[in-house]
Amino acid sequence: MYETHFGLGERPFQLTPDPRFWFQTATHGKAMAYLGYGLAQGEGFIVITGDVGAGKTTLVGHLVETLDTKRLRVLHIVSTAVEPQDLLRVLAGQLGVDAQGLTKAALLTAIERALNGVAREGRRILLIVDEAQALPLASLEELRMLSNFQAGGHALLQILLVGQPEFRERLLGSAAVEQLRQRVIAIHHLDPMEPEEVPDYIAHRLAVAGWTGRPDFAADAFDALYDASGGVPRRLNVLAGRVLLQAAIEGVELIGRQTVESVAADMAADMGAGREAPMPIAAEPEPVAPIFNTSARLSDPLFSAGTLRSGLNLNGHAADPITRVMAESPEAPRGTHRVVAPPPAPEPVSLRPIPEPAAPPPPVVEEKPAPAAEPSPVAALETRVAQLEARLEQQEAALRRVLTLLVDWSEIDNRGEVRREAGATIRPGAWGHAA
Repeated sequence: MYETHFGLGERPFQLTPDPRFWFQTATHGKAMAYLGYGLAQGEGFIVITGDVGAGKTTLVGHLVETLDTKRLRVLHIVSTAVEPQDLLRVLAGQLGVDAQGLTKAALLTAIERALNGVAREGRRILLIVDEAQALPLASLEELRMLSNFQAGGHALLQILLVGQPEFRERLLGSAAVEQLRQRVIAIHHLDPMEPEEVPDYIAHRLAVAGWTGRPDFAADAFDALYDASGGVPRRLNVLAGRVLLQAAIEGVELIGRQTVESVAADMAADMGAGREAPMPIAAEPEPVAPIFNTSARLSDPLFSAGTLRSGLNLNGHAADPITRVMAESPEAPRGTHRVVAPPPAPEPVSLRPIPEPAAPPPPVVEEKPAPAAEPSPVAALETRVAQLEARLEQQEAALRRVLTLLVDWSEIDNRGEVRREAGATIRPGAWGHAA
């Protein structure tokens, strides 16, 4: 309904995941980096978790579109609340194996044969298991056993597990899955988008749907969209779709905070939460100047929304690698949809947080010279011991001299006694000389 009113080619905020609407937020970009690393390893398990509506299915769809199918064959299992043998039969069916009437041993043999056949074609197999939090423990163990299949030292099967936060808690906190946990080579949890990513996200989806400038959005509308959705993509899609419907019904061409809050309150009442009072609204009326300036050429349905947060022209830069930048031209062809603001135009609105002023440098404190350190008791004791040792050496040397003199005197006295016995006369004072 609203897409016809605003001249859109399709609904930009449909709930069915569509890889064409892929928008890489910071957390989704990190998830793609982990997926790239894990796939490069060619073995083990990769785990991606996220809250309901965080964009897990869209992420998987975008991943599959970027893979080289000549080198990697993708198998996808969605219905995961199945027992181990049923899980094996689902996998066998995707490999083209007739599992009718086969025992588990024969089924495993047939699956391994099929995996080897794919490997002989020069391809690897990636098995994507969605809603992994519903898998029984026995089925998780069966997947771990399947990851043991290898040929020539290379794994025949790599597994991507996608689930809600409780699966991450189960994987990281349960001793029952320790063996599987040791085989996880990459894991990432998808967080909600940041407030500054909401304008680019809204504009990107509108652009893919063929947006031509109607309706336009004021800067404060994006704050209200984030506040009401918490940055969760699916909640944001539901809210934005209802906002566009309300704008079409009421003939609103410039969507601001008041419109978003009114729709959010209606949705809360519809869900049985009671009609909540809208958030305080500034006394000033909604800004008239559009955020999505459509004075540029719109011949290409994909154009960037990179400057939404600053209130500048929509065609400022590409929000997605596949988007071509359309430069604003003063000679826009006639017939192009415009939203003209009455002069004077207000100052651009920036949604980026104002940086805090730098803290003043700390005062310089002169360092006083440290007082000379007093000698420690240990040093004084060592000095005293050295002095005592020196005195002992001196006393020992003196004692040796005295002993030497006593020995000499004793020898001389003995010679004198011998000479007396022979009748010799000893002259006093003449040591060792006869008279």
